[in-house]
Amino acid sequence: MNLDKSTKRIAKRIKKGFQGYPQISIAYFGESVDCATEVIIGFILEEGADVQEQKFTSETDARKDETIQTTLLKVIERADAKTVVEIAGVAIIK
Repeated sequence: MNLDKSTKRIAKRIKKGFQGYPQISIAYFGESVDCATEVIIGFILEEGADVQEQKFTSETDARKDETIQTTLLKVIERADAKTVVEIAGVAIIK
């Protein structure tokens, strides 16, 4: 799957807002706001449940990495997530 298709499909799921559980959250981290080298995807099965997290790293910007974006989309689809939340921006890693 190409990068544009993956990012558009993820963005479409994010725009829907809260639709219930299971919920997926996506957060980007990097050494600067211009380059996200890490992505943490969180999964919550139901309200009050513990968050299960998985981290992906990249040498370049993970937001423009086709493999990572395609993987994120597959995780969302396989988890049958009703809600997808993206934390805005890139958090700085110190």
